Amino acid sequence: MARFVLVPGGWHGGWAFDAAGHALSSEGHEVQALTLSGLGDEPANGANLERHIGEAVQALRGRDAPAVLVGHSYGGMVITGAADRAPSRVKALVYADAYVPDSGASLWSLTTPNYRERFISGVAADGLTCAPAAHLDKRCRPHPIATFLQAIELSGDWRGVRSKAFIAAFGWEGSPFIALYERFRLDPEWATHRLECAHDIPRLAPDAFAKILLAYA
Repeated sequence: MARFVLVPGGWHGGWAFDAAGHALSSEGHEVQALTLSGLGDEPANGANLERHIGEAVQALRGRDAPAVLVGHSYGGMVITGAADRAPSRVKALVYADAYVPDSGASLWSLTTPNYRERFISGVAADGLTCAPAAHLDKRCRPHPIATFLQAIELSGDWRGVRSKAFIAAFGWEGSPFIALYERFRLDPEWATHRLECAHDIPRLAPDAFAKILLAYA
């Protein structure tokens, strides 16, 4: 039995992995899908990237067995920070259409101008949280803007995780992740996978997503 810790993208909670998580658990694996601070029913209360990374580290250290640590979109920032702090607790790192930062980068610095415009317009109401786009699931919550703006501090230890994989979604325009896929495709330390769906891989292609994850169990 393997253990999976799943970190959702912006505005989403652990529910985003319901279908994929069911596919994994039906194969006998342990699944923990995180809802990070400010993305559930409780208010954000100053949540930032550092706090979200700490929550992922706590999840990793909550069990003795190393985990397959998975991040979607913004979740890539979180899993990189968590693996950097607790690399011995990570069996594999899997990025699903996700940001892969170097030290000193923020999601703001890594994303596209279109996303930056979305963040600016989304935060206009209170200056603290970025409202979800109208087309997103009704369970989505305003996302603490500090998590998008705070730069990550990394020692580089996360790169020592032996198994690293990147999944790219090729079914949408304006993706900031295709370039990462192409870069990692040529890197022997990375495995790469492509799916023909839009950005929300865990919900749009849960079975294909789970099949890829099972390869790292």
